[in-house]
Amino acid sequence: MSEMEEDGTVIARRFTSFPVEEDRFNSILHEIRKAHSASFCKTHRLNRYADNYNEALSIKTASAIVKIAAEFSCDAIVMENLRKQKGKKYGSKAMRLVLWRKSDIAKRVERLAHSRGIRFSTVCAWNTSRLAYDGSGLVIRDPGNHSLCTFSTGKKYNCDLSASYNIGARYFAREIWKSLPEKAASTLKAKVPELWYGAHCTLSTLRDLYAVKDELPELSSDCSVEVHSLPSKEATGITQPEGSSIYN
Repeated sequence: MSEMEEDGTVIARRFTSFPVEEDRFNSILHEIRKAHSASFCKTHRLNRYADNYNEALSIKTASAIVKIAAEFSCDAIVMENLRKQKGKKYGSKAMRLVLWRKSDIAKRVERLAHSRGIRFSTVCAWNTSRLAYDGSGLVIRDPGNHSLCTFSTGKKYNCDLSASYNIGARYFAREIWKSLPEKAASTLKAKVPELWYGAHCTLSTLRDLYAVKDELPELSSDCSVEVHSLPSKEATGITQPEGSSIYN
């Protein structure tokens, strides 16, 4: 998770995990796989147990996200929009992906955030972890540890943190240029081409946007209207391994 200001300044970063619960959940999944290998073994009881345990884990995750957002006095929580991802899952991690309660976590975070007076928003999930936050291009995942990646510049960084920066930057960039008049927005997009396609927006894009805003006086007053208290992924954002974030 990352806490970010509207100009892209990262204030704080934090990782949230529940190792005991995750280990227990992995053990349940292993028991289900062993039961499937037996010809006539039924797994209804194990499946219900896994579903209930997974639901409890999602509740705990959502509560932790909102708690940290409240601790940082965040104005908003921003997450990737993963609710419409469908399709058959393949590979050794297929069961984990099927049981990934991404939509449930997002809904619970939204309800809890609203109950605390915190706004909730989502951004396009494409390329958030695939693109380096510094604008250097595509990253290469570490084969031995997929939570780490290497930028094209040779820099090694945590993939989740880089994704959280991009999520927050996309939120702030979207709120800035959408609040502008058409002419001013076109001028801004001409100066920062990545704004035309949100899936290419990174933290570097947000910083370029602010640099252009300072260079163009006619944009300065417009750009400051909608952003005075809007959240960004890095400002007060919380990022999980799935890529969710909280912003201030």
